[in-house]
Amino acid sequence: MKAAPQGTTDPPQVTIAVVSWNTRTLLADCLDSLHDEVKEGLAEVWVVDNGSSDGSPGLVRERFPWANLIELVENPGFGAAVSAVAARTSGEWIAPSNADVRLSRGALGLLVSEGELHPEAAVIAPRLVLPDGTTQHSVYPFPTIPFTLAYAFGAISVSDRLARFWGVERGFDRDRAREVSWAVGAFMLVRRSAWEQVGGFDETHWMYAEDLDLGWRLRRAGWITRYTPDARVFHAESAATTQAWGDARHARWHASTYAWMARRRGFLVARLVAALYVVGFLLRAAARSPGALVGSSASRRAQRNALNTARAHAVGLRPRNVLEQVR
Repeated sequence: MKAAPQGTTDPPQVTIAVVSWNTRTLLADCLDSLHDEVKEGLAEVWVVDNGSSDGSPGLVRERFPWANLIELVENPGFGAAVSAVAARTSGEWIAPSNADVRLSRGALGLLVSEGELHPEAAVIAPRLVLPDGTTQHSVYPFPTIPFTLAYAFGAISVSDRLARFWGVERGFDRDRAREVSWAVGAFMLVRRSAWEQVGGFDETHWMYAEDLDLGWRLRRAGWITRYTPDARVFHAESAATTQAWGDARHARWHASTYAWMARRRGFLVARLVAALYVVGFLLRAAARSPGALVGSSASRRAQRNALNTARAHAVGLRPRNVLEQVR
């Protein structure tokens, strides 16, 4: 890990692109956590404000003059905001960042060091820590047909080996650094050479699935993603999207994911994955019926969760023209 020497014109190694929309207090905490990295020359920080109405741009100008500010009138989406920063900078690493994150001291240096140890890695992802202190499940397998079959029909629920193989449910090892398929984009380091090779974020993804899409395209281009749990980033999850959509953000996430699948892998694959999830979770709900009928609260709760999951994935069965309009 190397910082730019004082008095040189070399860009810092890391360009952090903080995308902000009406999260003024959290944005202040985020920038406070980045100040030392900027002062030491490791990073430069850009804030892209996507049309906030809570005074966020004024906050940046007044309290954080060392941060570069791009103030937009309208909201072009997360990916487009990060792309605006990438086009203006030349650092070795680009770090897309939510405004609702706060880096622990030294986390950025650990991520850069991991990247230097693994030149085959395009993305270095930290441990995301939720407000209650638990580790967010932030790395996932790609939604392939084999994974969908194993998950939807309960094989992963009964097999420790499969859970560990795909790194989901109890198989998610929050403490082990390793290669993963893709990582949640609340904060991550992306190697600029890899970013430029695949064209960065696909700006047709206005919200959600842009991190999945980037990981997918990077893997197809021969790059990998690594998870580095020693680097801790605190995450007030969904701060902006909860304001925008409330509980409907979950439906929005599913719709965006199936729209991504239809665009990248074909409409038939998207529809097959959705159908497998719907059938699998309806069967799970049916299997819980005897317990639910005799008054078991655990069975009723499991049945309700299975039905809700089936309903959520039914979005992937929408007509092609409806999915194609989701951004």
